[in-house]
This record gives sequence, C-alpha cells and structure tokens, in this order.
Amino acid sequence: MKNFIICATRTMRDYASKVIARLSEFPEFSGFMEQINGINLLAADLFADGEMEVTVNSSIRGKDVVIFSSNARNKAGIGVNEAKIELYHALDALIRCQAGKIIVFEPFISSSRSDRTTRRSSVGLWVHLKAISSLGGRHVVTFQLHSDKSKTMLDPTLCAIDDIPALTLLKKYLCDVYIKTTEKLENEVRNHWAFCSVDAGGEKLARVFANSFGAPLVVAHKQRNYSKPNTVESINILSAEPLEGKSLWIVDDMIDTAGSVEKLIRALAPLKPREINIIAVHALFSPPAAERLEALSREGLLSRTIVTDTVCPDSLPHIKGLEIVESAEEAAKVIKAIINNETMSNLLKTFNAAAYLEEKNHFTNL
Repeated sequence: MKNFIICATRTMRDYASKVIARLSEFPEFSGFMEQINGINLLAADLFADGEMEVTVNSSIRGKDVVIFSSNARNKAGIGVNEAKIELYHALDALIRCQAGKIIVFEPFISSSRSDRTTRRSSVGLWVHLKAISSLGGRHVVTFQLHSDKSKTMLDPTLCAIDDIPALTLLKKYLCDVYIKTTEKLENEVRNHWAFCSVDAGGEKLARVFANSFGAPLVVAHKQRNYSKPNTVESINILSAEPLEGKSLWIVDDMIDTAGSVEKLIRALAPLKPREINIIAVHALFSPPAAERLEALSREGLLSRTIVTDTVCPDSLPHIKGLEIVESAEEAAKVIKAIINNETMSNLLKTFNAAAYLEEKNHFTNL
C-alpha cells in the first residue's frame, strides 16, 4: 500500500473524519489508520489585516496527500472566498513540504455553475481548477459536477479529474428505504411514479433516474430572466401521460435558493399528483431556500426532500420531510481505488434498480 495521509481544511474536518472511519473498515487499511489520519495536519493562521498563512504540522515528505476541502456552507462558518484561499495556501504548503501526489477531494465544487464562456464575465470554475493544478494538485475528485463539459477545463496531462455520480447514492437510498422489493418496483414504481426534471437542461439527470427505475419521465421547461440571478418567469410541463395520482420525484444536482423547484411544484400541483418530492445531490440551501421548502411542506405540496451530505449537513435548517444520505462510505471507496490503483468502474457504472434489488434480496435471503 502507498504511503499516504488524509488531511482537511477547516471546512471539511468533520467530513474527512467520517471518511477515515469508513476507510478503516477495509482490512488493508485498518492497521495504518494512525499514519493515515492527518485531520490536524494543517493549521490556518490569519494576520490582523486578513491575510492568511497555512502551516503543515508534521513531515509529509514523499507521502501522497488526500486533502478534503469545501468552499460551500460549513460548520466553521467560513465564507466562500476565505475557504478557497485556505485551500490554495494549503496546496502551496504541501508542495513546499515535498509531498508526493496531491489529490484534492471537494465533494461539492461551489464554483461549478460558473462554467459558461458566452458572457463578458470570468469563468469561476476554470479559475478554481486552474489554481488547483497550478499550485500542485494532480488529481481532483468531486461528486456530481454541474455539467459534463466542466471536466474538459483541466489538462489531463497535468491534473486528472474524477466526477463520481452521486445520483447513484440517491437511487440506492430510494431502493433501500422506499422500494425494497422487485415486486414493488414492478407494480408500484413503474406504474405510479414519475421523475421530473427541474428544467430542460436537467432533462438528462431526470432521464437517467427514469431509466434506472423504468418509470415515466416528465420535463419542465422554464423560462429564465437572465438579467437577474435565480429568477424564473414561467414553466411548461411536458409529459406523455397524465400525472394525476402519481408520486412525482423532482430530480436535480443541487438546491440553491429553491426558487426553481418552488415554482415547479406550484406548477405541478394543479395536475393533482398523489405527492411531490425533491431528490437532489447538493443541498446548498442559500436563503430563502429553507423558508420556501418549509412553506411548501406546510401547504401540503411537498412531501419529502432527499439530499446528500456533500454540503455540511450539521448546518442544514430544520425542514419537515428532509432526509440526508451519507456519502462518506462512497468517498472511502474512491480513495481506496485511487490509492491501490484499482478500477473505479463499479462506482461509475449505470445503476439498474431491478438488478440492485435482486442482488440485495438474494444476499438477504442467504
């Protein structure tokens, strides 16, 4: 096994600790956890004028380093820009300490939506990825990038990138908690469920869900006012069959202010579905998301909201029907594969609900 260490910036120490605990469950790592655990490896100091310096607290010469970082909402209450600067300083410090290969693991890359080059504006994701690779990052790992094209922003000869499909975690959760048997999948889900995109651009995500479960697809086409951020003017619903009496699942990669899903849910409600649910990977929940979702719940329009913990779950507001799916085990599997030079095909393959339930039920009955 390679000589490596796992560390974290201040925004991701709790998450990294969970990943380390999961990693210790693999036999080949169990006896090396003291050497692997570098939660307190990095120290960030702020000068009086706001400048920063990051210090590496022990020798890492020649060790590969996995550094967890987040620039989104976090338990430490650190803002986006300060969190980014801390990551950049940490990379510089690690390189100066002669670390081996540096792997940056950002479960959610906050600048992922700034990926367009058609306007007179900076491209935030390009700036962020360029900074990481220029400062010595040789591998970036994340969950569910906002768009496939984002992966082309990194020169693969300088820095690799792995975009792990966290939607698979949500699909497994639906199977484990709400479906459970192939009989229910066949009789209930395929006849009485439907998966809905939040907009035309999100059709691909919703279609992947619909195909995984063999259920109908609903496409919402929204008209934005691009002169104002997070603004939707109208929504048209496209469906091949009536939605009355169906359980609808709105699929998205993230929930930010919840403005889009609120308007979508209010547009779907007159079609008389049995229930409306939201299932998304990244729970940004920028204000006033909590108020919007709670209001929808109170009005009986929203049954449940299922998200992952890629954005600090400890600071999530209380919302009726909120369910959080842990991703630390998946992150541990990714690290195991990278450190051992194993294939990640099992983590990237297309999910099939019927095959998953059959396999699970087979092992349960043994």
